[in-house]
Formats: sequence, C-alpha cells, structure tokens
Amino acid sequence: MIVAFSVSPSGERPAEAGNPPSSAAADSVHEAVAAAVKIVRESGLPNRTSSMFTEIEGEWDEVMDVVKRATEAVGRYGSRVSLVLKADIRPGHTGEIEGKVERLEQALAQHSD
Repeated sequence: MIVAFSVSPSGERPAEAGNPPSSAAADSVHEAVAAAVKIVRESGLPNRTSSMFTEIEGEWDEVMDVVKRATEAVGRYGSRVSLVLKADIRPGHTGEIEGKVERLEQALAQHSD
C-alpha cells in the first residue's frame, strides 16, 4: 500500500524544561514536520516528501505504525494534531511509489508526439 499523509500541530505547544508554552499558530510548523519526516525516513520504507504530503509504501501494519509514530512526534509541538491521510491499497504490488510516476511520465511522453 501507499499512504500519502500530512500532519501538523495546532494549539499551544506544551511547556518543556521550564520554557513557556508557545502558540503553534505563531510559530512555523517546519520543526514539527521535520520530526515526522525523520521518523518516516528512518523507517527504511520507500518514501518521498513534497511541499504538501509525505508518501510511504509498505505493508498495512508497518506503514500505519510509521504514520502513528510520526503523528505522535508532531503532537509534542501542539495541543492538537491534524492528520490528513489517503491510501492506495493494492495487495500484491510493490514498487508503486516509483512505478505510478514512471507510467505517468511514459503516457505523457506518448501524448507529446
């Protein structure tokens, strides 16, 4: 399966080690997103990140475990977490994170002649 997901914090960031809480709305979310992407990349599963989503490919349980851990990591940056998830569940197929794009590029090349 391939899962495309986006996760971001909102609300006040909990105080850490004596630092006052801060508003996630006032701060950039790049640190929270970096924490999530780090977990995805360290998983060893095929993945890619764009400006809006991170895609990850693998078996259901392993992909969902990574999404859960990435969401928990973002949770440290706010009192709430927003998670958007889209899944392509196609048993028996692997390598589709690259394969789908390759087939699209081939189709585009055929139509440009």
